[in-house]
Amino acid sequence: MSKYKEFDFSGLNKYKVIDRQSSVSVDDFAKVMKDKESKNKATINAFLDCVPDILKGKDFKELLDTAAIAYQNKKPIIIGIGGHVIKTGMSPLFIEMMQMGAIQGICGNGSVSIHDFEISCFGKTSENVSDALEDGTFGMASDTCDTINGIIEKASLQGLGYGEAVGKYLSETDIPFPELSLLRNAYQCNVPATIHIALGTDIVHQHETASGKAIGDCSLRDFKIFTELVSTLGDTGDGGGVFISFGSAVIVPEVFLKALTVCRNKGFKLQNFTTAVFDMNHHYRPLLNITKRPTQNSGKGYYFIGHHEIMIPLFLLALRERIL
Repeated sequence: MSKYKEFDFSGLNKYKVIDRQSSVSVDDFAKVMKDKESKNKATINAFLDCVPDILKGKDFKELLDTAAIAYQNKKPIIIGIGGHVIKTGMSPLFIEMMQMGAIQGICGNGSVSIHDFEISCFGKTSENVSDALEDGTFGMASDTCDTINGIIEKASLQGLGYGEAVGKYLSETDIPFPELSLLRNAYQCNVPATIHIALGTDIVHQHETASGKAIGDCSLRDFKIFTELVSTLGDTGDGGGVFISFGSAVIVPEVFLKALTVCRNKGFKLQNFTTAVFDMNHHYRPLLNITKRPTQNSGKGYYFIGHHEIMIPLFLLALRERIL
């Protein structure tokens, strides 16, 4: 027998499990398709019906429902992207959603325009940085960089935005892969596609043809265009819009936060909208600047972790099924 005094557990206040509020129920569990033939006819949403209504499974379906309602109520669905989204081949899916009217705006960093330009003009992109860095050839592609710099210098004189200018050029130029260009198709669908530049971060900036004045002018114009889009996210009685960031961990979260504060400073009642981040890791800026701070008093923010080449098709194809 122990020489130490033990706590007396008798007389505890107990309850029945049936009377307790629980976080998990069998109603939320994964579902098994009963129809044997469904394996050959299953839709994305049939698959999602099998996903448990627990944790991220529940969040994923909630976001899909919210986006579908926003579409039905003609509220904007705006997306932010990083260059890796283009490099993983997601452009056709975004293009289809634009053509359906399900995406009303796109914003991205400078790498988005570079990779989109190369894919549509040359059918390939993304050089071997490690090898090219050793001999100083990294980013020295003249047909990409000098052309884009020329587009932007001309665009500044014409009063165009950065993304608009590249999209316009790709629309008016005979290119081998026009159907794969996000910026070209955005321009043709009249969907604002804005590009937000941090000078010195893109390969086009390391060429003598780069004009800081023109780049800054066009990118600042895109910030104003994007801010106009953000101003439409608020709830006008039938629910708010949706802003989803796919993969930009730095530029897009900062741009979104600044655009939001400008709108609220001007008196726009941006409340009850929804935000979401899809990325391959947790990052400070998108977590705070997209999912938490903008929706801290109303609305809701979501954060999903997974590879773009799996998560983006899953989300967009499920949304497509919901709104068709």
